[in-house]
Amino acid sequence: MRTFLETARLRLRRFTEDDLELLVGLDNDPDVMRYLNGGRPVPRETLSTRSLPRLLHVHPRTGEPGFWAAEERSTGAWLGWFEFRPVDDRGGEVVELGYRLHKAAWGRGYATEGSRALIRKGFTELGVRRVTANTMAVNAGSRRVMEKAGLRYLRTYFQDWPEAIDGSEHGEVEYVLDRDDWLKSPVK
Repeated sequence: MRTFLETARLRLRRFTEDDLELLVGLDNDPDVMRYLNGGRPVPRETLSTRSLPRLLHVHPRTGEPGFWAAEERSTGAWLGWFEFRPVDDRGGEVVELGYRLHKAAWGRGYATEGSRALIRKGFTELGVRRVTANTMAVNAGSRRVMEKAGLRYLRTYFQDWPEAIDGSEHGEVEYVLDRDDWLKSPVK
């Protein structure tokens, strides 16, 4: 299994078809899914036919997938995943950063560590010019990770969702980090 990136505590690797059961466990934790779908379980069929193919998709411009399975280096334990995906299949200069980790991994700095490492790789090796990230306005934990990774608040926006979830009335927030700002920043 090819490793995309390693940090002091994390290994990010490509997803495989064998990761389906790991996704089932992650996406059926109501706390993990609270700000994504209100905490409802995601059917295995949906994960198999929609989610896993999205995680496996290789972007034509970069030749890489945009989602990476995250493992703890010391134990090999599966922690969840990171997203570092071009927002457009035609180019890789603007990428979306995201993460979904098991509750047991929360509060341990993994999301910040992985995000910083992906940003560094993007700006120094992959030709990325801008990183963007989004979450619900009320998701204070995810917003704090974005800030610790060096992103800055850009805007609050509202979308029409098929089913409103608690907190959606406050909107979504977008954070960004441009390469030029990152180069000037002490957060790397």
